[in-house]
Amino acid sequence: MKIVCDNKIPFIRGVFEPYADVVYLPGKETTAEVVRDADAIVTRTRTKCDAALLAGSSVKVIATATIGFDHIDTAWCEANGILWRNAPGCNSWSVKQYIGAVLATLARRRGLRLSGMTLGVVGVGNVGSKVAKTAEALGMKVLLCDPPRARREGPEGFVSLDELVAASDIVTLHVPLSREGEDATWHLFDAERLATMRPGQILFNSSRGPVVDNAALKAALQAKALRAAVLDVWEGEPEPDRELMSLLDIATPHIAGYSADGKANGTMSSVRTVASVLGLPLTDWRPEGIPAPAQPLEFTLDAAGKDLQEVLSEALLYSYDILADDRALRAHPECFEKLRGDYPVRREPTAFTLRLLGGSPEMAARLSDLGFQVITNQSHNNNASKI
Repeated sequence: MKIVCDNKIPFIRGVFEPYADVVYLPGKETTAEVVRDADAIVTRTRTKCDAALLAGSSVKVIATATIGFDHIDTAWCEANGILWRNAPGCNSWSVKQYIGAVLATLARRRGLRLSGMTLGVVGVGNVGSKVAKTAEALGMKVLLCDPPRARREGPEGFVSLDELVAASDIVTLHVPLSREGEDATWHLFDAERLATMRPGQILFNSSRGPVVDNAALKAALQAKALRAAVLDVWEGEPEPDRELMSLLDIATPHIAGYSADGKANGTMSSVRTVASVLGLPLTDWRPEGIPAPAQPLEFTLDAAGKDLQEVLSEALLYSYDILADDRALRAHPECFEKLRGDYPVRREPTAFTLRLLGGSPEMAARLSDLGFQVITNQSHNNNASKI
């Protein structure tokens, strides 16, 4: 039995070795020759799983340790008896944290009062629904646009994309990439759509690069037709448009979902998928020993003299210094893939214990909504890191 694994998937080395020959390779080096005699492929987004790779191979199952699966030709796989699975929701908390850090950073940088603003969430699946909860915890009004869900569940609670763009201060995109059909998302925000936005609006994209026409976005920002934009995903990855990057408030190298917790979930899903197809005793496997980040997992936040937005922002940015990722990409845009492959340990808010001093019950409740384990009414005499 042979299993081919992307060499940047964490926690997976040693898992399959008792049962199979395992080959670890960079995603772009996973070739037709390599997979010809393979039974399974465990991959990420950088390996195009289509007829060119798979025709004539013995591959039975493809597991991608990612939410997205536009790198898999699903129709071809299904027609040729190859089971494929993605890992829906695996990094949804990670993207929730990313958007929270973006909102906190922009609030500080641009003097925004989030509680008076409206966030429009386009795509309300595992990720978008959690992003909406983050915005609500920050006191924002939330509008939801998800045409497939609206058709299945009824229109109540959803708005059209036109309505969302017209009424939102910030628009954040969390849709899959699809080029065809009534729900196609390729260039969903093209020049025409961007022209409907106001100069005071802000756009985030952490879904897939081609959901936003990057050339049109660059033109809109150059013309100051938008207040700001934040991109984690890019057309032409791994070679982001450097001129566009210079116009963005925050630019990161496709790492919104790259928390250690999210990666562990993606790997767990992939291992279990392969195990179920190949009959391996790993269908209940889960990774152990998720590493700690650079900062302590227990910290104290003194809320004295601070309002709700300040407290929530401090907690979010303690858990994730998003500007460190921004600085790294701007300093070395040519290292886009290396920055992803060697991404430092980032833990989600659920991994942190926060001792809240001088805070209100509402602050504690909102911090819990963001995922933190909150302890109140504690003295300063503890071993936690204090912010």
